[in-house]
Amino acid sequence: MVTIEEHKDLKPLTTFGVKANARYFCSVTSLSELTALIHHPVYLNNSRFILGGGSNVLFTSDYHGLVILNALKGIAVSHETDDHIELEVMAGENWNSLVMYCVQQGWGGIENLSLIPGTVGAAPIQNIGAYGVEVKEVIKSVTGIDLQTGLPRTWLNHECAFQYRDSIFKRTLKENFFISSVTLTLTKKSHRINTSYGAINDVLKQQHITSPTIQQVSDAVVQIRRSKLPDPAVIGNAGSFFKNPIITPEQYEQLQRSFPGIPGYHSVNQEVKVPAGWLIEQCGWKGKRIGDVGVHAQQALVLVNYANGSGAEIFSLASQIISSVKEKFNIELTCEVNIK
Repeated sequence: MVTIEEHKDLKPLTTFGVKANARYFCSVTSLSELTALIHHPVYLNNSRFILGGGSNVLFTSDYHGLVILNALKGIAVSHETDDHIELEVMAGENWNSLVMYCVQQGWGGIENLSLIPGTVGAAPIQNIGAYGVEVKEVIKSVTGIDLQTGLPRTWLNHECAFQYRDSIFKRTLKENFFISSVTLTLTKKSHRINTSYGAINDVLKQQHITSPTIQQVSDAVVQIRRSKLPDPAVIGNAGSFFKNPIITPEQYEQLQRSFPGIPGYHSVNQEVKVPAGWLIEQCGWKGKRIGDVGVHAQQALVLVNYANGSGAEIFSLASQIISSVKEKFNIELTCEVNIK
């Protein structure tokens, strides 16, 4: 049995908190419900959008099709050795709650990804990352339902085409694959502690910690994120709105001649990642407010909805920022947030 609602208010289901309604809405709590849904006339006759935690989406208007909420829950140990543990985590589980649970159990690998909003199912789509770690490093496989055939399918890590904030699920499989669970391989001992991101080291030094545990790394990340990023429960936002652009070394050298202070981080394939927040700040956008929307005063990567801003107003602001960065630096920013 599947329940489909009509004219569903989506505002409470997204962290931007903008007004938007879905013509049809269905919350999927089991695979049997999903099977019933994909044979339902409403599903067959409408456009569809899969919603997780609502922390990486901006609705610029009402959605005139079917919004499917991935509400699958559960965490199970699928394999365990003396050194490692494999967890199969259902896609509707809250990501940060999973991180906190794993850190409490002493399982390492995702502590640097503490306090990232959203669900487990969204993590591989976006290949979420922070403070020197990407989730692709611990993903063994991603399982779900092919929405074209209705058949189950498991994608091993090397098949997921993970890239910076990108994956096969964000491109060729977008809206065509419903992720039901993600299997992670975590360490039980001999953890690979990653404090390469400068701010983590600074926090640990302030606390006189020289050999941090995964709990202490997690605590440091939480402290940093809370100091820099607004709480969506207080002010509407979706975290980082833009990706950090990746340019060639030649482009970077050329920009250095005009902007000697431009930061850049060289990757293994010789490309250079430039902080989008720095570019936006240099264009004068940091802390700027236009009506009920604006750019956060502490982090220029974050666009915010102060009260009653609309999705269209936020998107207009993003477009203006993209244009000004393009004009000043000849770099095209791309949105990390899913625009609907």
